[in-house]
Amino acid sequence: MRSQFSLSAADYSVLAELTRVPDGRLRVLELARELGWEKSRLSHHLARMTRRGLVDREVCASDRRGVYVRVTPAGHEAIATAAPRHVEDVRSLFLDHLTPGQIALLAEITEELIENLTRVPDSH
Repeated sequence: MRSQFSLSAADYSVLAELTRVPDGRLRVLELARELGWEKSRLSHHLARMTRRGLVDREVCASDRRGVYVRVTPAGHEAIATAAPRHVEDVRSLFLDHLTPGQIALLAEITEELIENLTRVPDSH
């Protein structure tokens, strides 16, 4: 990714999350939660991505303390260019080596793990 598209794995993850939402923007804390990153790590990374023109920030109109991160046209172009190669790499490095049954099992396990991670913990 880095050598061919000038995107780190972290850049790709941020852009992938932002381009999954309809308006291409998320609040910083929501993006940190989606990525599983500490807020400080995300803030430093977003500063680097902002300098490169991949994302920008905007103040939340309804909550002046809140900040949105928004993918820029350059960020959209970067992920649109890199995504087909990313999919090709995942397929050739992982999925092509599994049987259909193994892929189904992997999907089942992944769904269970994601469900467990997103489940609200019991408050006792």
